Amino acid sequence: MPDRAPQPVDRQLPTDEARDLISLVRDIAQREIVPGAAEEEDAGRFPREVFTLLSDSGLLGLPYDAEFGGGEQPYEVYLQVLEELAAARLTVGLGVSVHTLASYALATHGTKEQQAEHLPVMLGGGLLGAYCLSEPASGSDAASLRTKAVRDGDDWVITGTKAWITHGGIADFYTVMARTGEDGPRGITAFLVPGDADGLSAAAPEKKMGLKGSPTAQVHLDGVRVPDARRIGDEGQGFAIALSALDSGRLGIAACAIGVAQAALDEAVSYAAERRQFGKPIVDFQGLRFMLADMATQIEAGRALYLTAARLRDAGLPFAKQAAMAKLHCTDTAMRVTTDAVQVLGGYGYTADFPAERYLREAKVLQIVEGTNQIQRMVIARHLAGPEER
Repeated sequence: MPDRAPQPVDRQLPTDEARDLISLVRDIAQREIVPGAAEEEDAGRFPREVFTLLSDSGLLGLPYDAEFGGGEQPYEVYLQVLEELAAARLTVGLGVSVHTLASYALATHGTKEQQAEHLPVMLGGGLLGAYCLSEPASGSDAASLRTKAVRDGDDWVITGTKAWITHGGIADFYTVMARTGEDGPRGITAFLVPGDADGLSAAAPEKKMGLKGSPTAQVHLDGVRVPDARRIGDEGQGFAIALSALDSGRLGIAACAIGVAQAALDEAVSYAAERRQFGKPIVDFQGLRFMLADMATQIEAGRALYLTAARLRDAGLPFAKQAAMAKLHCTDTAMRVTTDAVQVLGGYGYTADFPAERYLREAKVLQIVEGTNQIQRMVIARHLAGPEER
């Protein structure tokens, strides 16, 4: 029987440097991430040593300026790196995306002095970041957040609780959105809070359906004092910064979703080529071949959609609508493809002996994080028809 094992994704990359970068990422993924992924996810172990390696390899600051330790790669390249990492293990791909999100405010709205002081170690010094916008009572309605920052001389004193924080309790720095003024979006300001700040603590990690290796926890700020030099942007600018960060972050989630979907498809193709029923490999049955064809088509469409949005971003053009579309389509695709992959494997797909069931459990959360897919539909509709009447 001919070898029908899945081949690496044939990527369209803009430079030789980008092709070398993808080769490096694939090598790290196969040597350092894939071998322990299933066991470590089952044990709920976060692979901090992998993130140290990624930092040492220059992979934690890819889309940011080289002046401050970034890789200065276009988003169309950075996102394909994320896809490769997520295909190897979503905890890693998502973790890199969240770290990039946590670095966004300072990288785009910080002063040159702030950037020179903090960004080099954030992007290449082995640190890990977290992004703190959501709260127990304000998820999709993020503008109603209650965490407060009160001015006290040259400092700010921050009090409140953030919820659903990826890397909560293990991050070295937190980008925190807190209320400094009036109710609503205009009263929110962004702060860079050290992970070891007095008064900052984390609850026990949430017990989740999937993505168990990535800690998600509430973060408590009990009178955390930070100097005004750690305020990012102007007072009241925090919500605009947060939304801008999420436009880019949604592209990261889209790329991660396609990575998980691609891994599920690869597993399904490989299994179908080896599994024999009725005297031949099941991949030769037309019904299953059509299922695989549909899975592959959905993945290619999702990849094209997130890359289109990324290229708009790289060109300095508006991309918020396309980012919402990419997040919506790619995460829905991941859910469909991983469900079909379990079906291809039959009873084996429902067991932990194969990774298909893990991919299915992990895909679900991608329809929720960084704006639920219902919120993405609202964003897209506003671009089409304007805001809703009040």
